[in-house]
Amino acid sequence: MKYLIPLLFASLTISGCYQKERECIDFHTGTFEFETYLNGELAKTTFIRNDSIEIDYFNGKSDTASIRWINDCEYIVKKLHPKNMAEEKAIHMKILETNKGSYTFEYGLVGATKNKERGTAKKIK
Repeated sequence: MKYLIPLLFASLTISGCYQKERECIDFHTGTFEFETYLNGELAKTTFIRNDSIEIDYFNGKSDTASIRWINDCEYIVKKLHPKNMAEEKAIHMKILETNKGSYTFEYGLVGATKNKERGTAKKIK
């Protein structure tokens, strides 16, 4: 009997843990929007992604990047036509959580352990 109460408490503690939903495959393809603040102003990017290519539309310009999936929830983005040295660097994207029509992600330069940013993308098609 003296072991029953700690066992009951432990089982309630474990069952109370929350697992974030990650249905990443639902977001491998489609049309998405991402909003962020740049220099104090809200900026919106629209991008179309299939399994291996992503086309970004920002400020009336388009840019194409290749995508290499590491697993269902992580991929590497690399611009196909970089205009400078900074654009030549690949970016590691990691989907942290998914919801019905959006996902929260973390991104940063490949190999960098610091300076990671977070954002949320909304699937519009």
